[in-house]
Amino acid sequence: MRPFSYAAPATLAEAVTALAESGPGTKILAGGTTLYDLMKLDIEAPPAVVDIHRLAEIAAVDTTRPGEFSFGAGARMADVADDPVVRRDFPALAESLAKAASQQLRNMATVGGNLLQRTRCGYFRGGPVFPCNKREPGSGCSALGGLDRGHALFGGGDACVATYPGDWAIALLAFDAVVDVIGPRGARTVAIADLHVEPGDTPQREHTLAGDELIVRIRVPVTPSGRGSTYHKIRDRESYAFALVSVAAGVAFDDRGVVEDCRIALGGVATRPWRAPAAERVMIGERLTEATARRAGEVAFAGARPGTGNAFKIELGVRAVADALRIAGERAVR
Repeated sequence: MRPFSYAAPATLAEAVTALAESGPGTKILAGGTTLYDLMKLDIEAPPAVVDIHRLAEIAAVDTTRPGEFSFGAGARMADVADDPVVRRDFPALAESLAKAASQQLRNMATVGGNLLQRTRCGYFRGGPVFPCNKREPGSGCSALGGLDRGHALFGGGDACVATYPGDWAIALLAFDAVVDVIGPRGARTVAIADLHVEPGDTPQREHTLAGDELIVRIRVPVTPSGRGSTYHKIRDRESYAFALVSVAAGVAFDDRGVVEDCRIALGGVATRPWRAPAAERVMIGERLTEATARRAGEVAFAGARPGTGNAFKIELGVRAVADALRIAGERAVR
């Protein structure tokens, strides 16, 4: 780990000033559960770190606002996952956090920091012996033609096929969440759908925030399909593992038992959180049956582009979508 300067602002305004004054390459420290790892691996070597983990201004969770839930970016993952109102009215959100990492990590990690975690691709984290365009642009992508069992089916290209590793963002994407952001140039709101980017020609760039901006809060519209929702995660072991395939799904029925709203987002299979709007449209106006749920899964994975070792994710994903819709349907108020 290399030397760096350290600032611990006492207020949000001081944090914005510290980010403005610290210069390029400065990193924000919240829970630290990702940044510390990357610094130890020499993937991140910031000249300055701004520690915001004590800022009470960005730690509140509000489930009483009409029409939306609000989560301060500094709220701990464990606290949001265990919130009884979130668990009742938005189980997909609670489950996406509860199924992420270990309890010890969830007790430290923040919901804002979790959105910006970097890929778990072994070539990215394995050091300079492995060419990686994310770590060193222009060096190549070892996963192309290499060991790609855990890599992306969607959103990849010649520069990178590493998957986005998070769970929380997948559930947020399914329910049209937004993030409120602040920096030296003022405040703005960014849709979760616009927060993360595909690698394209700049695989080292993973999101649309400027280096001196920080997430203040996350807001999620409350919908009937939120209550009828689930986060279904398939992984190599039951806990402490990243998704091979995950699905955030939500459904709401009309008074005839026909689907009037459907939400489907995919994790573990794309270079960014991946919405499946065509699969959602398959379900609208239909009854939720084994056949229609299977059809939605097939549509969700129709554009998959597997590599040499991850084609199994397609059938696994189809079944995961169908299972998630079934679970969501059982929870929905008909």
